[in-house]
Amino acid sequence: MKVDWLIVGAGFTGATLAERIASQLGQRVLIVDRRDHIGGNAFDYYNEDGILVHKYGPHIFHTNDIKVWNYLSQFTEWRPYYHKVLVVVDGNKIPLPFNLNSLYAIFPPRYAEKLEELLLTNYSFGAKIPILKLRENANGDLRFLANYIYEKIFYGYTFKQWGMKPEELDWSVTGRVPVYISRDDRYFQDHYQAIPRYGYTELFRRMLRHPEIKVLLNTDYREVMDEIKFKRMIYTGPIDEFLDYMYGPLPYRGVRFDFITLDEEWYQEVGTINYPNEYDFTRITEQKYLSGQLLPKTTLLFEYPTDYIAGKNEPCYPVPQKDNQQRYEMYMKHAEKFKGTVLFAGRLADYKYYNMDQAVARALTVFEQEVIK
Repeated sequence: MKVDWLIVGAGFTGATLAERIASQLGQRVLIVDRRDHIGGNAFDYYNEDGILVHKYGPHIFHTNDIKVWNYLSQFTEWRPYYHKVLVVVDGNKIPLPFNLNSLYAIFPPRYAEKLEELLLTNYSFGAKIPILKLRENANGDLRFLANYIYEKIFYGYTFKQWGMKPEELDWSVTGRVPVYISRDDRYFQDHYQAIPRYGYTELFRRMLRHPEIKVLLNTDYREVMDEIKFKRMIYTGPIDEFLDYMYGPLPYRGVRFDFITLDEEWYQEVGTINYPNEYDFTRITEQKYLSGQLLPKTTLLFEYPTDYIAGKNEPCYPVPQKDNQQRYEMYMKHAEKFKGTVLFAGRLADYKYYNMDQAVARALTVFEQEVIK
């Protein structure tokens, strides 16, 4: 087979670049993915009870980037959806991110009111404060509150998710779920929040439905390298794997996903409930909240964080730490010898904790700045 581009990985980064190259440049693209489906970790499917489930955990699309929103809107209709999350603290379910409503769900009314006044005096309404920053700066009752939130919500969840204390990770991790000085119970506050009306897999099918795009699944790209003639490659997989772990493996975290279907219409009050301190799983997501389906049964997704072992499970999350970043930079320096021939992009190739919109934005930038020359 002869193509212009070989793209390794059929997730958001690979699919976006394939679509742009084919539709805007008219060049031939082959996408190779070793999994048996397109869509990467955003893949969804209908189970035997007709419920649309997210195989690799809940994927709620949210962005403030109008360019990304308009781009993806070419390939899907959207179902507006505001994701809500509760966290179990001492047997009570309270809103997450922790906000002013959370205060009144935990503490006696007069003390909650005092804490609210202190937060509004020290921070502006609508402010988002990373928990480690709040602990560092707070005194008196606010210090008590910061320690309470840290110990009851952040510490246990972070340790289960990453196998590390919050302080051992880059600030970008703990800053993703800040303390929110607001009464907005939505998990995200982005301007655009929605889920593809017919699912992510259908969105990917439409993106890749171009005569110049071919897709090869269940295949490691190295198995077919000798059979494919291509001019350039885009690689979206783990960069350490691409370079044969010459500087040692970059660490990732994996997740085991367990699905359970119940013979009842609904199970929980919101889409996701987090369990930072109890059980081995981190959260339960009820799939019908995401799909909007009305069915007599419901499917739950339990997430169990695990170590990543190459060849045994999927690398879900790069581990943001200084030492890991330095090792990644060593790989990128070595990868410069492929400049002009191989482009690296995506959560695994860039070793960055991208949201979906960030992965698309990155792909669009690569297309505009590195593909079109």
